[in-house]
Amino acid sequence: MELLMSDEYNYIESEKLELSVEKEEENDGKKIKIIKIVFCILCFFLVAELVIYKYIIPCFDSPKVTVNGQKMYTGEEIAVKLLPMNSSNWLNFDVKGAVAILSSEPGFEKVSVEKKFPDKIYIDVVEREPVAVTFIDEEGYSNPMQIDKSGVLFPIKNKEILEKGGIPIISGLPVEHMTGGMRISTKYRPLIEQVTKIKSLKQNYFAGLSEICVIPKEIGTYELALIPAQSKIKVLIGRTLNEDSLKYMMVVLDVVNLLDTDVSEVDLRYGSVSCRK
Repeated sequence: MELLMSDEYNYIESEKLELSVEKEEENDGKKIKIIKIVFCILCFFLVAELVIYKYIIPCFDSPKVTVNGQKMYTGEEIAVKLLPMNSSNWLNFDVKGAVAILSSEPGFEKVSVEKKFPDKIYIDVVEREPVAVTFIDEEGYSNPMQIDKSGVLFPIKNKEILEKGGIPIISGLPVEHMTGGMRISTKYRPLIEQVTKIKSLKQNYFAGLSEICVIPKEIGTYELALIPAQSKIKVLIGRTLNEDSLKYMMVVLDVVNLLDTDVSEVDLRYGSVSCRK
């Protein structure tokens, strides 16, 4: 009898112990679950804060502009040209508007603008390369303008370009009152193409040339007169300006200077050499 009561007591105590262990394990599981939830919430707020400070807030700040490709223009000058857009932040920066504004600048041949999240603006420009210089009348003053290979007129940013040589001066072009960004008449495009080709040669022929004079003709065409840098003699060459015509001019001038120093004009237009004093 006593043995049965002892076994029953031990069984009850064993069940109580098992229930106690299960309850403790259940409580531990709840605590771990709560800790995980709290940890996930903290991680969420941390990530959200990082996103806000790294991506969202920069979108509402002034954009960081990077300019590449400019030579004569400075990054500050290009930034000033975009001021009329009144873009106070990255979000309202108008890429198409920026391209339109910068493309209207005569000195730029090509412009591309790119936005990169969250606050970057990348501007790439290709400046026009001058192949010749001409002069236009503006309010009674004669101002130099550069001409690129396509015949587009654009202002001179560096006056030293006129002093270094290598870029010929073309006078007589009918470009009075024309503004920068306009093209010269199609009638004179072949001349610009000829100048561009000569300029691409290894030898700098234009260093010895002071001026290329355009002489309009009554029938709508034109002829050219060259003025060497080291001579006052005007050389008439017709419309063909190339490496051979320049070499021929130099040879003729050497001979003329040896034979007669009073010559003021040499005519090479008709396959022979004639001189005028």
